[in-house]
Amino acid sequence: MRYVFLGSPPFAMPVFEALLESGHVALGLVTRPDKPRGRGREVVVSPLVELARERGLAVLQPTTTKSPEFVESLRVLEPDVLLVASYGEILREEVLQLAPHGALNVHGSLLPRWRGAAPIQYAVAAGDAETGVSVQRMVLALDEGDVLLEKRLPIGPDDTSGALFDRLAVLGGAAAVEALDELERGNAHYTPQDPEHVTYAKKLAKTDGHIDWSRPAVELERHVRAMYPWPGAKAAAPDGKALVVEAAHVTEGSGTPGDLLEAGARCVIATGDGALELVTVKPAGKRAMEAGAWLRGARFEAGSRFGGGEEAR
Repeated sequence: MRYVFLGSPPFAMPVFEALLESGHVALGLVTRPDKPRGRGREVVVSPLVELARERGLAVLQPTTTKSPEFVESLRVLEPDVLLVASYGEILREEVLQLAPHGALNVHGSLLPRWRGAAPIQYAVAAGDAETGVSVQRMVLALDEGDVLLEKRLPIGPDDTSGALFDRLAVLGGAAAVEALDELERGNAHYTPQDPEHVTYAKKLAKTDGHIDWSRPAVELERHVRAMYPWPGAKAAAPDGKALVVEAAHVTEGSGTPGDLLEAGARCVIATGDGALELVTVKPAGKRAMEAGAWLRGARFEAGSRFGGGEEAR
């Protein structure tokens, strides 16, 4: 199959690499324009662009896919299919219909569960036992297209969104190659999504990481894993300074939500149901460290109160 790949790093990188190693023919890459980064504000070339140029592929970096010039540049490549992974812009009907086999999207969930921008974080936060990737036919509505295939992956009890993201990106590459294989063999079968099982995963903001100590400990433990590495599970230490919780465990204990129950070797905080032991924390302006060591240095006593992320300064 002759394809054009549309994507943005980091999720798209393993997908693109897998496609390039398959027997299918890459015609070009469409990705977002390179942006200035760092203190020097130097333009950093995307690793996708570097890889595409190494392979001698056409590289298109439009500011928008809505321009007639972009559509024509895509059309002259004459792809059989468009393959999309985390591109970051809704494609118009003209683009979706440009190739004979349309456009296929590699989505990081088992559709119709967790349509939207943050499916991995929502799956972890909800306590889902498994997730996966779906390859779906793209339509104008958000992630509503029929599913060509899916690949499943269990969510471990210690999985963070970051760890799961990396594994799903690799799995997405395998799924993308398999999808093109099925198209080439002419035996692709599309399954409509069940509308009764639809859930949505909206785009996350920094405030979504804020910890609410009135929630049960089991939910907060998942919240910590779901928000790592971004936007981070944020609380306010007893002195009001911001504290990002990077790892935590559910433990026994009870009290007023937010109260520090143990201030010795362990840092244990009361929640709305049970208690949460902080394992790794990142104080404002400092590196991540073991929570007990941070607590000894901070010298907070049992009974001190931790606030929510919205209270941090």
